[in-house]
Amino acid sequence: MAISADLGHRLEDVVNRLVSDGRYNSKSEVLREGVRLVEEREKRLAALDAALAQGIADADAGRTEPAEEVFDRLEAKHKAMAEKNG
Repeated sequence: MAISADLGHRLEDVVNRLVSDGRYNSKSEVLREGVRLVEEREKRLAALDAALAQGIADADAGRTEPAEEVFDRLEAKHKAMAEKNG
């Protein structure tokens, strides 16, 4: 199924430049890549939303650690990594 899209002058210029510079072989190739990138971003956002929902559920259920303990653990980890790398 063919899709027609009005990109506006600025985005159309970007697409044309990418094709004329040889970065892509066709306008369709540029647009397919753009849609793939949007799809990847949407998946990352869905994963982030799920992680946030889980964190909120954990907090609501009392499954938390005192911030000071977490910060101490992260500081020790960072210090160990810095010492290892030199």
